[in-house]
Amino acid sequence: MFVTFAEIIKTRILREELNHKIFKAIAASAEKLHVKAYVIGGYVRDIYLQRPSNDVDITVIGSGIALAEETAALLGSNLKVKLFKNFGTAMFRYDADGEQFEVEFVGARRESYRRESRKPIVENGSLEDDQNRRDFTINAMAFSLNKKDYGALIDPFGGMKDLENKVLKTPLDPNITYSDDPLRMMRAIRFATQLGFHIEKESFASIQRNAGRIKIVSQERVMDELNKVIMTDVPSVGFKLLDESGLLKVIFPEFVALKGVEFRKKIGHKDNFYHTLQVLDNICLSTDDLWLRWAAIMHDIAKPATKKFEEKQGWTFHGHEFLGAKMIPRIFARLKLPMHEKMKYVQKLVRLHLRPIVLSQEVVTDSAVRRLLFDAGDDIDDLMTLCEADITSKNQKKVKQYLNNFQLVRQKLVEIEEKDRVRNWQPPIDGELIMKTFDMKPCREVGVIKQAIREAILDGEIPNEYEAAFAFMLKKGKELGLKPQEDRDE
Repeated sequence: MFVTFAEIIKTRILREELNHKIFKAIAASAEKLHVKAYVIGGYVRDIYLQRPSNDVDITVIGSGIALAEETAALLGSNLKVKLFKNFGTAMFRYDADGEQFEVEFVGARRESYRRESRKPIVENGSLEDDQNRRDFTINAMAFSLNKKDYGALIDPFGGMKDLENKVLKTPLDPNITYSDDPLRMMRAIRFATQLGFHIEKESFASIQRNAGRIKIVSQERVMDELNKVIMTDVPSVGFKLLDESGLLKVIFPEFVALKGVEFRKKIGHKDNFYHTLQVLDNICLSTDDLWLRWAAIMHDIAKPATKKFEEKQGWTFHGHEFLGAKMIPRIFARLKLPMHEKMKYVQKLVRLHLRPIVLSQEVVTDSAVRRLLFDAGDDIDDLMTLCEADITSKNQKKVKQYLNNFQLVRQKLVEIEEKDRVRNWQPPIDGELIMKTFDMKPCREVGVIKQAIREAILDGEIPNEYEAAFAFMLKKGKELGLKPQEDRDE
């Protein structure tokens, strides 16, 4: 909840913050070195928003490295200062009263940019120069840590008023701010989504004009901001802003392709863009797992490629789950998302996301449940969460029916797992035993027998036990014309 500056003074929040040992140490060190120091940026903003924050940025009119080293020496506790001499910055982590602060020191600077790069040309500057280069007015506010005016708010662009009005504005001309560093466009949308703010009209129009310049930003930095949007409470807000701004078309065109409704013979399909956003919002009520949220984003990604109108059925998207799973490695690679187990996890959920829905619409057989458990493994609970989030019908009676059916599926999953133990299951007979039993080298028949044993257990034809599987192996081998080694010896 936002409180005004006057209310903060009355409730002593500000005084308590700036009386913290770490700020007193910075102030004392700055006085000793005869430099001026200021708390600036997000930490100042979050004091007024009453948001927890442990990242402290200190702007120094002088050497940030020297002030960091002097402050660390004063605080003691064997603090290790990390130096970034090429950038003139330093930082350390400090534990106090159960809180860990990450404090970064940087000399005040003036920045200028080349058209083809977001990396600035940096010169020493004043506090005013440093505030001018900030992305938004709410991030340009500073508190003095100097003896003469300790705790004074320096707010040249009206950031306090913008906080009260919940508006995001750039300190300078937005065309300059966004063109100089296009990542600020992503940050605007991320802050608007996180904080529930709106982007000032001219500022948003400038994002629309400059959207194409996001291409000069590294994909990793763009995805870092997008993931922060995805991790908000209502990420659909951010995706709609990304779409309206034109940024989404540049960074994630496959998602934009979901937009729109086509009609034939007065029959239309749902808009899969807004459906997917509803699924994403739904799943955020159940989990804070980034990759499960990505599975929600990707679950219908192949619908545009599989869309077809059939006379008797209307619009169909047959096989979109399988094509979607195939598309994911290419999309993840381009977006510079992880290509290891996280990608495979998303791929699995997309591939399987229709299976529980089919089970909920039919009589649930033990065999079908075993197969789902076998294929989903430890991700079965996440898969069920995704499927429940996928129910976006406006017909509440229909929603209630689906959710009730999913509960029956969940109950059946528990029962089958307790009885048959097929989650992450490995068949009791492996290829080595098959080859030893029939005195064979690796060949086609080994694979045929292994698959037959697996299918027999999943279909409930034999129990998931060694003795039953061994007997079935012998039977299947006989059908293939194979003799066990012991029969040959006789």
